[in-house]
This record gives sequence, structure tokens and C-alpha cells, in this order.
Amino acid sequence: MKWGCTELSVLLSSTFTAWCNSHLRKAGTQIENIDEDFRDGLKLMLLLEVISGERLPKPERGKMRVHKINNVNKALDFIASKGVKLVSIGAEEIVDGNAKMTLGMIWTIILRFAIQDISVEETSAKEGLLLWCQRKTAPYKNVNVQNFHISWKDGLAFNALIHRHRPELIEYDKLRKDDPVTNLNNAFEVAEKYLDIPKMLDAEDIVNTARPDEKAIMTYVSSFYHAFSGAQKAETAANRICKVLAVNQENEHLMEDYEKLASDLLEWIKRTIPWLEDRVPQKTIQEMQQKLEDFRDYRRVHKPPKVQEKCQLEINFNTLQTKLRLSNRPAFMPSEGKMVSDINNGWQHLEQAEKGYEEWLLNEIRRLERLDHLAEKFRQKASIHESWTEGKEAMLKQKDYETATLSDIKALIRKHEAFESDLAAHQDRVEQIAAIAQELNELDYYDSPSVNARCQKICDQWDVLGSLTHSRREALEKTEKQLETIDQLHLEYAKRAAPFNNWMESAMEDLQDMFIVHTIEEIEGLIAAHDQFKSTLPDADKEREAILGIQSEAQRIADYNNIKLSGNNPYTSVTPQIINSKWERVQQLVPKRDHALLDEQSKQQSNEHLRRQFASQANIVGPWIQTKMEEIGRISIEMNGTLEDQLNHLKQYEQSIVDYKPNIDLLEQQHQLIQEALIFDNKHTNYTMEHIRVGWEQLLTTIARTINEVENQILTRDAKGISQEQMQEFRASFNHFDKDHGGSLGPEEFKACLISLGYDVENDRQGDAEFNRIMSLVDPNNSGIVTFQAFIDFMSRETTDTDTADQVIASFKVLAGDKNYITAEELRRELPPDQAEYCIARMAPYQGPDAIPGALDYKSFSTALCDTNERVRQTSSWLGGVWDAVQINDILD
Repeated sequence: MKWGCTELSVLLSSTFTAWCNSHLRKAGTQIENIDEDFRDGLKLMLLLEVISGERLPKPERGKMRVHKINNVNKALDFIASKGVKLVSIGAEEIVDGNAKMTLGMIWTIILRFAIQDISVEETSAKEGLLLWCQRKTAPYKNVNVQNFHISWKDGLAFNALIHRHRPELIEYDKLRKDDPVTNLNNAFEVAEKYLDIPKMLDAEDIVNTARPDEKAIMTYVSSFYHAFSGAQKAETAANRICKVLAVNQENEHLMEDYEKLASDLLEWIKRTIPWLEDRVPQKTIQEMQQKLEDFRDYRRVHKPPKVQEKCQLEINFNTLQTKLRLSNRPAFMPSEGKMVSDINNGWQHLEQAEKGYEEWLLNEIRRLERLDHLAEKFRQKASIHESWTEGKEAMLKQKDYETATLSDIKALIRKHEAFESDLAAHQDRVEQIAAIAQELNELDYYDSPSVNARCQKICDQWDVLGSLTHSRREALEKTEKQLETIDQLHLEYAKRAAPFNNWMESAMEDLQDMFIVHTIEEIEGLIAAHDQFKSTLPDADKEREAILGIQSEAQRIADYNNIKLSGNNPYTSVTPQIINSKWERVQQLVPKRDHALLDEQSKQQSNEHLRRQFASQANIVGPWIQTKMEEIGRISIEMNGTLEDQLNHLKQYEQSIVDYKPNIDLLEQQHQLIQEALIFDNKHTNYTMEHIRVGWEQLLTTIARTINEVENQILTRDAKGISQEQMQEFRASFNHFDKDHGGSLGPEEFKACLISLGYDVENDRQGDAEFNRIMSLVDPNNSGIVTFQAFIDFMSRETTDTDTADQVIASFKVLAGDKNYITAEELRRELPPDQAEYCIARMAPYQGPDAIPGALDYKSFSTALCDTNERVRQTSSWLGGVWDAVQINDILD
């Protein structure tokens, strides 16, 4: 640069000296006299290294003139290498202490390294610096910056620059335009104390000079520009880091919430399944019915909240993955054993155990009910048999035939024959008792030991009776040869009275027999059988009168012939009084049986009404749920309008479904009445309450997932800056090429869709390569389909940008003052407290050669925070595809 012949002012020399010292003090040195201290070239080279950040050639340490000239030449060569033309400035003039040339060289350095890089709206360095000053001071009164000399004399422009950037340092309203010295000194002192800008100017020199030196003013003002420009960069860098950290912290909170909710749900499933798998039977039907009531309470009270938690867990997981994809973060992988698939497997195991437990309960109740019926039947038959056998053993052991007359013997023989007939008739009852006892054993009746003991006693006694009967017959037949035939009339009475008496006992037993039925047809069959029995009563009454007539005839003949009978009929113990008594008992039991059958018929009619009532409601609710599931499938494909309109429409549709809940509750009430009535089948409907419950839960889950998909689309649109028109265009294009309305596109359909959106994927080598690249993004698993969510993710990546690891590293480097590490103090000074502590806790110690105690590695932290390579994007897309498949499979199931 060529300088005039006039002598440079003292103001310029002091200003340049202060500017040089502001940089040299970073290297631990300074100059006192700008003319003398640069003569050996050493501090000049050091100054250039500090302000450029580059290393110059090694200086020569000799004291000779040639050494000094060589050092100055190295400095001048470095300046020239930066594109600066030095006119009339040579190393000899600097070494000789030429003040004019030395100041000219320093001004050249200032222009190149402090002012040249200043550019505002593509202006030159000087004009850019002036425009920056004008914009910053424009709002302040009495300030009008038009140049770099007289516009700064009153000091208000300096104070305005400081107040604009650090208003807490200057009380601008108290400054007076007519007191320039005070104004200038105030600005110089504040800049030196708080902004680390050395005092380069003297207030009196500026005020007392008609036109302050332009170079001095520019040099000092450029220091303000660099100081405030660095602060602005730091603020921008801090804002960028805060934004990235806020997203990361929010995602971590969502991950923690998912882990806790998943752990709680899995723990509940783990506690519940052993209870449902408990198959220890109870002894009584009342205990089993209490178990059934506990199971109903579980279905009504405990399980529904867990169904909601499971649905919310899936929605939270989907939302979290969407947020991670939108911010190009790695996909969230839950802890081992807490994946959505693990929860679904546990839930499926729970429902299988639940279904098996309910079936077991009902089967056990049926089994215990049948056992109670069989046990009562056993006790009745055993009591009748024991009553019949009472005294029979003693009768068979008596020796009455030894002192009997011939007629008595014959009577005893006939009586014994009647007893054998009666004994044979009771054989069937004994076999029935044994068969019932065997069935009770096979059905694991809890009181089987007492049943077996009683049955064994009856069988043993029956064997003894058989043996005694055979022995007595042999004794009577041996004596029979010596006796005469006894009265045939008594014999005929005995023969007819015995089977009739047995018939009445069987009739009384049948009339008192317990019965159990489950359908109206079964009770009607019992009523028909009872009517058939009643139709035989007139014939039975005739037989009774005939038998009684035989006894009356015998008594009439004895009375007629003056024969005194020795008591009752010797051939039978069945007297007319017994026959009449039992006949009267039969007559009493018939109407009681009528009432019992009619009561049971009424009960079965009531049960049939409950079946029809439940079936009527179930045949409405079941098809309604199926219809709603199909409508949701169509709505998710055919939705129009804005995403907000679609979301509102879906929420209104969800509310209409929730409003249908009273119909489900009514069906649950009807189902409970059926369970309480122990009704186990219903031929009037194919729908069970389990079907309705599962369908209702799937319907609520499906509409909730559909709403969540639209919410995620809104989240994608807002996060990526996609306009509503773009989103509608994406939806319209996707639906247009989705010919089968299946919610996905095949490769050819997707290619046609891309072409319609302006992508060059025609059938040539370059187009095929581009299409294969895009397919690897939207279908990383090579499934052959492209979902709408994958399509939206691809379009959003094509149209928007996100923070990268390089950008975050650059931001941290600004905060660190261009160092390769950052300290905890710098983080706490530049970032909000919570985010500063977040970084400090996660940054690894810096291990570089220039490390100092407490240095932190911000580069590896930034890379982990913003990993945007292709592997992460493919992983996110893959997880999104898997999640879409899970949703589709859940809906189909």
C-alpha cells in the first residue's frame, strides 16, 4: 500500500499499538513502541501467527541485521501469501525503524485479518463494517453514523453499539451529546472491562481533532464487530445445542415411561397366569361356584384396565418411534423381554390360560353336580335296601320248622319261595347300588371311602342272605315230604302280593327319585314318562283289589267253616294293611311328582327365555362389531380433507363406538344371568360372550391405532414442515395408485406414483438405479410392498433437512473457542443449567494431546447424539415396517 508523505498522527500509532497488544497478550507478550519492537521481526511473526492461527517458518534468533531482515521478509512473504500487495514496504525499512512504513504495514495487516472478512450484503470490508454500525445504532437518538471520523466524535455511537448488544452495561438514556469526553471514556472503559477490548483511542485526542483518523476509528470499531459477532455465534450455537438436547431428553423420558408401563403390565400377567392355571378341584359345588364368581370379578374389574394399558403402551411405542424417525435418531429398542411382541406373547398366554380356566370351572361344576345327584341316589337306594334286609338274616336263621306241623311246614316252604322271589327282585337294586358306587369312584367323589364301605357292607350282607336262603330251602325241602299242602288261597295271595308290593316299592322309589335336566326337551321327556306311568295306575288298582279279594275270600271261608287262623298269612309278610298303606303312599307321591316336574318345566322355560334373550342381543351386537371393523378399514383408506379434519372425524367415530358400550354392558348382564342359572349351551346364536368381548376389545384397539396413525402423520407434517397441500398430494397420489385399497403399493404401483410426483425413474439404466435406491429406503426388508407411513417418511426426507452431527460439532467448537475439547465451566456459561448438566454427565473425558484437566470430548458426544448415517435410517424404516405389519396382523386376528 502506498502512503503519503505527511507524518502519521500520534493517535494512529497508539491505536495500532493497542490493537497489536490485544492479540500479542494471547501469546504472553506485548510491545511498547511500535516503531522499535517489530524491527527484529520476532514479535511481528508472532503477531501474524496469533491472528491467523497458522504457523510461520521458524525465525532466526541471531542479532545481526541480516537475521532481522530475514525474519521481517518471512513475515512479509506470509502477508503476501494471503493475497495482499505490499507497495513500497520492504524489510529494510522495518528493520531501520521507519515509523511510516511500520504503521503502513500494520494497517495492511489490520485490513487483511480484522476488516477484510467483514461482509454485510456483499459489500466491501469498509462498507460492510459501516453498514453493520448503521444498522446496530439506527434505533438510538442523536446517533447518525455516516463515516469513520466525525460521526464518532461525541462518543454516543460507541455507547450505542455496546448498549445494543449488552444493555446491562450502559445507561444510554443518561448520556449527553454535549459531553463527548465523558461519553467516549465511558465507552472505552466498559469495552476494556467487560468486553475484553483494549483501549486503543484517547478521548481528548478525538474531541480535539477536527477530523479523527479514519484508520484508528476503523481499527477500534472492528474490535467491537468481532467481539459481538463471536457472541452472536455462541448464542446461535447454544440455541442449536439446546434444541437437540431438548429433543433427546424428551425421547428419553418417553423411553423410561414405556419401560415402566411394560414392566408393570408384564408383572401383572406373570402374577395372573399361575392363578388361572391353578386346577386344584374343590370338594363341593358351593366352593367351585365361589371360584367361578372370583373369575367373573376378574373379568369385570381387574382385566379391563389392563386392556387399556396394553393399548396405550402400543400407542406410546408407535409415537416414540415416529418421533425418533422424524429427528433421524436411532430407533428405540426396549429392554430384553419388554418388546411389543413379548407383551403380545404374554397377553396371548394369559388369554389361553383364561379360556382354559373358564372351561375347567364349568366342567368341574357339571362334574360336582352329577356327583351330588349320584351320591343322593346311592343313599336313597342303599337306605331302601338296608330297610328291606333288616331282620332278613335273623329270619333265615330261625329253626321254626323243627316244631312245626305239616301245614306249618308247607306254609314255611311257600313263604320261603315268596322270599326267594322277593330276593331275586332285589338283585337289580343291589347291582344298581354297586354300579353307582363304581361311577362315584371313577368321577373322584370326595366321600368315596364312606360310599365304598357302605356298598361293601351291602354286598357282603347280600352274599350272606344268598347263602342262608339256600341252606333254609334245603332244610324245608327235607321236611316237606312229611307235611301236607297248605291253603292254596294263602299261597296264591302271597305269590301275587309279593310282586305287587315290589312294584309299589319301585314306584315309590321312582316317584321320589331326583332328576337333573338342562333343556326343555329333557323335562318334557320326563313329564311324558310320568304321564305314561299314571296311565298304568287304574290297572294297578284293579290288581290291588284282586289281591285283597283273595285274602278276603280266605277269611270268608275260614269264618264260614269256623276255622281260626293263627294270625297273618303264613306265606307272606305283606298284609292287606301294608298293601293299602303303600298304595296310599303312591297316591300321595304322584301329585308331588307332578308339581316337581311342572316346577322344573317352568325353570327350563325361564332358561330358554334367557337363551333367546341373550341370543337376540348377541345377534345384533356381533354383526354390529363386524360392520364397524370393516368401516374402520374403509375409512383409513378413503379419508379426505385435512389431517385435522380426518382426526376429528375419527374421534367422532370413536365416540360413536364408545356410546355403544351400554349394549355391551346389557349383554354382560344377560350373560351373568345365564351363568347364574348354570346354562351351558345356546342353540339360538353362534356368538358367545367371549367372542363379543374379544371383538369389542379389537374394535376399540383398532380405532385407537387408526387415530394414532393420523396423529403421527400430523406430527410428521409439522416436524418436517410439510404443508397441508403437500400432505394431501401425497395421500391423493398414494390412494390413486393403491388400486386394491389394501393400504400399500407394489413396486410397479410405487414407480408409477413416483413418476406422477416428478421423479425420473423411467425404464432405463439410470432410472432403474434411482428406483432401486429409493426402494431400498422405503422397503429395506424386500417385502415387496410400500406402506403409506414409509411413503410419507421418504417424501418428508426428500423435502426437509435435520440437524447433523457435523453441525452440532461445529456449534460445540464455537462454544469451546475453537478448541478440540470443552470444559464444564464453558458448558454452564453457554447453556441452560439442566442441559449443561446433561452434557457434562454424558461427555467422555477428552484424550487428545492438548488435553487439560477436566477437558470433555464433545465430538464423540455429538456423533452419538445425531447419528444420521444410512444404517440408522434403514433401521428406523425397518422398525416402522415391522410395526405396520404388527398393526395389520393384530387387526386381521
